[in-house]
Amino acid sequence: MSGFQLDDDIHSAMENLPPRFHEFGQIYQTEIRPALQARESERVKAVSMARNFTIGGVALAAIGGLLALFVFHQPHALVAGIVGGLIAGAIGTSPMRKLSGEAKSMLVAPVAGSLDLAFEAKPGRVASINDHRRVGLLPSYDRSSFEDRLTGVHEGVDFEFFECTLKERRTSHSNGRTRTHYVTVFDGQCLRMGFHKRFFGETLVRRDAGLFNMFGGRRGMDRARLEDPEFEKAFEVYTTDQVEARFLLTPDFMQTLVDLEKTLRGKKLRCAFSGEEMFVAVEGGDLFEPGSLFKTLDDPRRVRELLLDFEAVFNLIDAVSARRAVEDEARPGV
Repeated sequence: MSGFQLDDDIHSAMENLPPRFHEFGQIYQTEIRPALQARESERVKAVSMARNFTIGGVALAAIGGLLALFVFHQPHALVAGIVGGLIAGAIGTSPMRKLSGEAKSMLVAPVAGSLDLAFEAKPGRVASINDHRRVGLLPSYDRSSFEDRLTGVHEGVDFEFFECTLKERRTSHSNGRTRTHYVTVFDGQCLRMGFHKRFFGETLVRRDAGLFNMFGGRRGMDRARLEDPEFEKAFEVYTTDQVEARFLLTPDFMQTLVDLEKTLRGKKLRCAFSGEEMFVAVEGGDLFEPGSLFKTLDDPRRVRELLLDFEAVFNLIDAVSARRAVEDEARPGV
């Protein structure tokens, strides 16, 4: 790709990215940006409509509230004004929400394709959710929804990333009636990595996992001690193999977990090593999003953020692979 001249804003956005993304500027300029520019007028109209309807909704709620209180003297009618304003706002932002979903596919799918990865915005039920539940990273649930599934191979490691929302059915009894409702018990991201070589034991790592911490590790696991006391304060670690846990959970590796949590903009990160796989779950946050529609669609900073999202996943895979190599050298023939 020598001799190709990047637009100045693309060159600036792509500066200091990891080497694996050095050629992506041309892909963005020649393939992705033209498609985004073709939708720019649609974005402008959607933003204008959202602003107008939001202003109108606020005005409707305010006027309705004043009339309800001071003209009709019906305070309960205030609710109707507020509801009307909210409905107007929802109608006005509908085109923006639709365009945001389409922009995600226009951005993420080409980025994933350039890395030989597959992306599904609406994948349906993801079977590996059962494995995340089995290793102790997720609670029981009755309803589930999934989105943004990314699959592929990085440095010989199969991986799968997806976002999911899990809800548990709850029942309450009052005045002889039974009421059923659903409570969200997990809303975040899950990552599964297959290393094609079994871990010696099973290890479970939890970071501020709330009620999960009350129950310790799974059966057969003992509390593990980390090298760094600061990380030991931040994580709960249980394992069936103390030696392997110490090899894997070095300060550098634990910092990689913290960095991933920050990139995912989530909390309560937990992970597990079991069989040939590593599993990760993080609550909250969101990954692979197109960003605000109040900026031009072809702003190259959008794709820079996406590439950094991909890099966070790759960094974790690289870190585990590196620790496994050290362990293999130290425990040959095991």
